[in-house]
Amino acid sequence: MSEKYDIVKDPPQALTFDVFGTVVDWRSTVVSTLIRSAAAKTSSSSRSAELSLEVRQRLSELNDDDWAQFAQEWRNSYKKYVSSFNPGRDEFKDIDTHHHECLISLISKWNLEDLYTKDEIQELSLVWHFLDPWKDSSAGLQKLGTKFLTSTLSNGNQSLLKDLDKHGSLGFRKLQSSADFKAYKPHPSVYKGAATAMGLEPGQVAMVAAHLSDLKAARGCGFKTVYVEREREEDWKTGSEQYEDAKDWVDMWVTKEEDGFLEVARRFGVIERRREAGEVET
Repeated sequence: MSEKYDIVKDPPQALTFDVFGTVVDWRSTVVSTLIRSAAAKTSSSSRSAELSLEVRQRLSELNDDDWAQFAQEWRNSYKKYVSSFNPGRDEFKDIDTHHHECLISLISKWNLEDLYTKDEIQELSLVWHFLDPWKDSSAGLQKLGTKFLTSTLSNGNQSLLKDLDKHGSLGFRKLQSSADFKAYKPHPSVYKGAATAMGLEPGQVAMVAAHLSDLKAARGCGFKTVYVEREREEDWKTGSEQYEDAKDWVDMWVTKEEDGFLEVARRFGVIERRREAGEVET
């Protein structure tokens, strides 16, 4: 077995970041928005009267856990769409379009067809533009940006990424979308295209993600890998063979108990380890 690559002693020149789940906490924002939007429809007698008896009855049956399941199904549809997309076979549509179409389907599946107008569905589908970041994301990204070229490498379209960058004060130095390459991760053209767009070889770039499948695909294209654990984001089961094998090939592994991107910055020497007085820049 060859000696493990030391990403700290021989760091990359650029860091590309998965966004949904890695940089932003999609679940909390989407679930709370779904709950709030539905509640607004019954917040007054006049609004409630605009709904059919069937929809009012259906709403009365749904609790917060149900809306969390609705959000998860929305997310699962996205994951299925991007993982099955074939650039040479399928007609490309951006993630905003997919999110909108999927929301319409889910509303029908959940027997809520008359809950929202078309304009309201369109507006609700854009919740993905305003997801709140994890608590370490903004500070960590801004620190890392002082040493590395930091770039998104997300399946989200450019307008979505621009809104997320602004909403979360993320400070990315470059925004790259899979849509730039008319493909979706995990297709190799996305990773290779991103490296080329930055004027770098794949080996000069590290992919940062909370999903081992994303990192495995990036690694297959020559990228270095940084795994940042996030709550409920990993699809690979802990203890499974593929999960345990990943511990041998991931170049940097940051656990949930550590400080996410701030810990990445510490390991790369961008900021010092915590002292009692707080974090101190090097």
